[in-house]
Amino acid sequence: MSHLKYLTGYPPHLLQQVQKLVEEDKLKPYLAQRYPATHQIQSDRALYDYANNLKQTYLKNAPPIDKVYFDSTLGLTHHALGLHTTASRVQGSRLKTKKEIRIASLFRQAAPEFLEMIVVHELAHFKEKEHGKAFYKLCEHMLPGYHQIEFDLRLYLTLLDA
Repeated sequence: MSHLKYLTGYPPHLLQQVQKLVEEDKLKPYLAQRYPATHQIQSDRALYDYANNLKQTYLKNAPPIDKVYFDSTLGLTHHALGLHTTASRVQGSRLKTKKEIRIASLFRQAAPEFLEMIVVHELAHFKEKEHGKAFYKLCEHMLPGYHQIEFDLRLYLTLLDA
């Protein structure tokens, strides 16, 4: 089960079920049935607008997002599907902070639920830095069913890896 690297930490009985889906070539049909749609967000501008709308809906008091874009190097160099960064620099007598979100380019062709999940995940880091109970509670608040979508995204990554 070494090819199930995206599912480490899940219980053995769940890994066995996934292994069976992979062996019987049923993983792709399973995901296609659960996530049949594709999204129309293809440009960095559209992604910025999408992320900003989610931010305005759920995190009104969080600092503004300065940049959101698809990054073709994510997943390969950083072993991440999304990154949030905060860069601070001095401008005159003030400290200027810029917030960025980078999303792996593979989400251009992914299901809209997967894109929403990764954007919600990165937005949640604006309020909660660590992956703790409060972080996942915020993710679940912004996207009900977050945990199931995250698991299914891991299945999707397993399918892409196969």
